[in-house]
Amino acid sequence: MPTAGPHHGIAVIIPALNEEAAIGSVIADIPEPFRGRVIVVDNGSSDNTAHIAERAGAIVLQEPERGYGAACLRGLAQLAAEPPRIVVFLDADYSDDPTQMTSLVEPIQSGHADLVLGSRILGQHEPGALTPHARFGNALASLLIRALYKVHYTDLGPFRAITWPALEGLHLQDRDFGWTVEMQVKAAKAHLRVIEVPVPYRPRKGRSKISGTLAGSFKAGKKILWVVFREAFRSS
Repeated sequence: MPTAGPHHGIAVIIPALNEEAAIGSVIADIPEPFRGRVIVVDNGSSDNTAHIAERAGAIVLQEPERGYGAACLRGLAQLAAEPPRIVVFLDADYSDDPTQMTSLVEPIQSGHADLVLGSRILGQHEPGALTPHARFGNALASLLIRALYKVHYTDLGPFRAITWPALEGLHLQDRDFGWTVEMQVKAAKAHLRVIEVPVPYRPRKGRSKISGTLAGSFKAGKKILWVVFREAFRSS
């Protein structure tokens, strides 16, 4: 990501793929102080996701290359000309509660953290929100990260906030399932100040593209483990 200009407040990036059932609720529930720069990156939707997001007041970008990381990188490229001080990443499926954004941002604003992770494991999650295979994969990855990087994460959830300078320093590149874990393991290697805060978690609106199926979970899990091992043996 190019460095440019002074930092301006907080921006929210929401990658979205066929989330017409949820995206309006996600944007509506973002607290007022964080609504100034809400970017929805439409990752090739075939439904009305983009139209609903735009009508709800978001800036809508198109990223036709499928992949969570590709969508996040597209949003960051849009912000680079006038970078914010803090970027919040949030899923478009309404499983995370956008009203909890304040608890993610506060440790950064108070100078206690560079990266704040919303932990679904530490928070209250509704029945059915985390599938057994998603729980297992998350626990395995967290255990391996602890063994290889000597840091203790409880979750690899997508709901997170990070400072722009920290984000730039990590040089994130993954364009699909490895985006969130790449951020966390590179943050560990860079000795960033990382805090986890509990966040509630609920069943998503609409059909899951990843964790709702065994095949999707396996594909994502394989990529996540690959990133964990690759970065452990790559020089900083």
